[in-house]
Amino acid sequence: MSVIENSKLTVVGAGSVGSSTAYAALIRGSARHVALYDIATAKVEAEVLDLAHGTQFTGTSDIAGGSDISVVEGSHVVVITAGAKQKPGQTRIELAGTNANIIKTMMPQLLEVAPDAVYVIVTNPCDVLTVLAQEATGLPPERIFASGTVLDTSRLRWKLAQRAGVSSSSVHAYIVGEHGDTEFPLWSKTTIGTVPILEWQSAGHPRMTAGELDEIAIDVRDAAYKVIQGKGATNYAIGLSSARIVEAILNDEHAVMPVSTVLHDFHGIDGVALSVPSIVSAHGAVPIPETSFDAAELSLLHRSADALREVAASLR
Repeated sequence: MSVIENSKLTVVGAGSVGSSTAYAALIRGSARHVALYDIATAKVEAEVLDLAHGTQFTGTSDIAGGSDISVVEGSHVVVITAGAKQKPGQTRIELAGTNANIIKTMMPQLLEVAPDAVYVIVTNPCDVLTVLAQEATGLPPERIFASGTVLDTSRLRWKLAQRAGVSSSSVHAYIVGEHGDTEFPLWSKTTIGTVPILEWQSAGHPRMTAGELDEIAIDVRDAAYKVIQGKGATNYAIGLSSARIVEAILNDEHAVMPVSTVLHDFHGIDGVALSVPSIVSAHGAVPIPETSFDAAELSLLHRSADALREVAASLR
């Protein structure tokens, strides 16, 4: 992939997710300039140095960074990963209080040095934090959104591809709603190629049952807990998916991705950030209002909205 001339991505937070995002962006050539910013000076300088030592092998992208907020200046995209990380057994919502305070304090400072950037929030709970960040900055909703269920969707496509015996790129499926415990797949629109999911079969791969799909949905929803249990954090896949979102913005791709924006009059939902298929371009992310849901899915979407509305209200 060719990098966009003079494009700049800044990743805020040099923990495992932020460093993995910077690493993924470097090796994918997501931006011409990659910067890493964190208030922990020794940590961020060490991460930048480690990444810089490998730039002979990353094409034309370069890396800089540090603990002075001036490193964010001139950014076209800012990806926010800073915050407390999810502990084993802890839900994303339980993280909310700590990370809400971090985001509310940091967003105005970032906006001061990068007033024209598109902001992507990866810190969890990302949906709730997106609402608070949008309120704290007054940015239009398309310019501040969360990575949402882009990673969850990738997890779903990977599992379905394994089961169906096809490549992930041939699976057309989305996880929508909260990036968390109330997320759900849009089974009514899921296909492999053009074949509806419940009708797919091939040699050695019999048809799936509705019960089997339910199990897959639970596996996808709980995948992060399993990874956190084993290694303490999820970092590689979220780094890759964040880099992919950055590319859609910087390349002005108009790519359809299930990112999480603050919704307005979306199937009766207002003022809550949820992941729904959205067009991601240089202008940011815009939900696709024509996305259709069956009755059960619409009910689940509203359940997600109600759960998140309650959490956001408790943090204001």
